[in-house]
Amino acid sequence: MYQRNEFEGSQGSGTAALSIDSAVSDGKPGRTPIFGEAMRSTQPGGGWRDIDLVVDLGAQVGSKLWWRGALTCAVLCGTTFLMAPSVEAIPTMIQPLEAGQWDEARAQAITPLALGGDTGRRMAATDAVEPLAGTPERPRIEMSATLGRGDGLRSVLQRAGVAPGEAAELEGMISDAVPMEDIRPGTVMDIVLGRRPNRTVPRPVDAIAFRARFDLKVEVARVDGALRLNQIQIAVDDTPLRIRGRVGSSLYRSARAAGAPPAAIQEYLRAIGTRMSVNRDIGADAIFDIIVDHRRAETGETETGRLIFAGIERGDRETQLLRWSVGGDDQWFEASGEGQQTGQMLMPINGRLTSGFGYRRHPILGYRRLHTGLDIAAVRGTPIRAAQSGTVNYSGRNRGYGNYVRINHGGGIQTAYAHMSRIVASNGSRVSQGQIIGYVGSTGMSTGPHLHYELIRNGTKVDPRSVSFTRQAQLTGGELQRFRATLANLLEVEPGAALARREDREDSEVVASSSRSAPPRS
Repeated sequence: MYQRNEFEGSQGSGTAALSIDSAVSDGKPGRTPIFGEAMRSTQPGGGWRDIDLVVDLGAQVGSKLWWRGALTCAVLCGTTFLMAPSVEAIPTMIQPLEAGQWDEARAQAITPLALGGDTGRRMAATDAVEPLAGTPERPRIEMSATLGRGDGLRSVLQRAGVAPGEAAELEGMISDAVPMEDIRPGTVMDIVLGRRPNRTVPRPVDAIAFRARFDLKVEVARVDGALRLNQIQIAVDDTPLRIRGRVGSSLYRSARAAGAPPAAIQEYLRAIGTRMSVNRDIGADAIFDIIVDHRRAETGETETGRLIFAGIERGDRETQLLRWSVGGDDQWFEASGEGQQTGQMLMPINGRLTSGFGYRRHPILGYRRLHTGLDIAAVRGTPIRAAQSGTVNYSGRNRGYGNYVRINHGGGIQTAYAHMSRIVASNGSRVSQGQIIGYVGSTGMSTGPHLHYELIRNGTKVDPRSVSFTRQAQLTGGELQRFRATLANLLEVEPGAALARREDREDSEVVASSSRSAPPRS
């Protein structure tokens, strides 16, 4: 520490110099005074005034002076702790709130305001306020309700405020007119609720109107106190939509520019790809021909369906493919009546491949043997789907395979599914590609829940990952005649006729609207 002694003014200079000699040395060379000793040297007298209460605990650690300073610090800290006030709760009179007071306090809190609350008692009513015997009520309430996916008509009506009994009556009345599965999710219903006799009962239904199907509108109205249903049929033109055009630099872009839906173009490319290479065999001068299902209602709505015809003209060579159903399966048949289906089997489940096709040491038997399929680990109860459409020729228990299903896909191709926890597909039933046939389990000789999946070609089990299939079919007799008649009717459809009719209708509506809104001429 340095101690300020006094300023000695330099003669004539007006400056001062700090004398540090007395602070550095106390007459004993090599010793620096501790904190407080310099103060005692300037104080006259002795006794209690020489006691240094401010001890530097950072110097001379372990000396008597340091221990005295530490003791003094401990005594001061203890005295402070003992003299500190208590931390116990201060007793007070807590008056519990009544129900009305609690509602008022809650209404004035921050949370209701944050959640959008904008009402609540703020002050008592004055003498100028006259109580009302009853508040008026709207005679009718108009609203819209949407049918959600997996939702029921009755639950939608109840959420809109319809009484449960009346909602059940309406559901039964509407289901008699149109099957519930025909009403698509997303259907919007216009509901009108009428006047009620008192506030303790739900409002009665005055009217309901919605589009039940593309060709049907349903209206329910209250007539003479009873509900009456009216079905309004909507005329629909089912003429398919045909689109033709030059391929140019890109088949996809040209078809989109011509008005073909993206999904139909993708399906068209897959169908044509079974007969030729789209990149190599189709030139810029080729003509594409696309026909899709198309419906037009008299009210102006349109609905585009799936691709039903795919054609390509390459000079004097012409390819025409028509979608035709044989045995429940859709295939692409050429104009001659010959069909061909090519593709890959679907994987029955999504899971982790734990064992492939080939020789391995059996996990239970313990010796090396051929593993005739794929083991795919999955959670117990995972749905198993058919890899391809076909007919179930075995369904039941099969020794070490446990619960076992085998499907015949035709053309010498079969698939087998083992170790199921539960079987859904019955023997002899027809299943489509992707249909659930059972659930993952661990029955039979199995060490855990998984699917053992096999592919059998002409009686020999092969690796399911290395096989693609091609099936040929030939239409004959009456089936061939119906096929050719359908193809001839489709080829008579004029390209773009559906779009032209829709544009003409829209133009006529615009003209009619303009004529109605135009001011009369003088």
